[in-house]
Amino acid sequence: MGIRGELFSTRITCEGRTYFFNVKENRMGDVFLTVVESKPTEAENFDRRSIVIFKDDMKGFLKAFQGALKYMEKPGAEAPSVSFEPAPEERKRAPRRPAAAAGGETAAGEKKRRVVVRRKDAADKKPEAESPAD
Repeated sequence: MGIRGELFSTRITCEGRTYFFNVKENRMGDVFLTVVESKPTEAENFDRRSIVIFKDDMKGFLKAFQGALKYMEKPGAEAPSVSFEPAPEERKRAPRRPAAAAGGETAAGEKKRRVVVRRKDAADKKPEAESPAD
């Protein structure tokens, strides 16, 4: 195993930004992908942002990613309704984190947040309940 559990790593550079795609394995044996964007700042440092996608979540991630790519190919088209809720069998498993994020904190002591995006059409929204007349 490579440095910090790296199994595979590649990078691309586009207009001053570098994207790293790293496949890693944590201490518990979970395999995950990190996608890191790195760009230079005015202070001669680098601004780095990353996302982590676990192997178990990759199918849903790729489906959502491919949907976004299809939408980008047809600019101006109405966006399809997308739900990012996990399938019932995925809800049962405990959330997994890379070893570096164990305890919910980054190396700098910042809390990590998990973002869940849900989008529904206007037709799927429930009508607001009317309040009884006084």
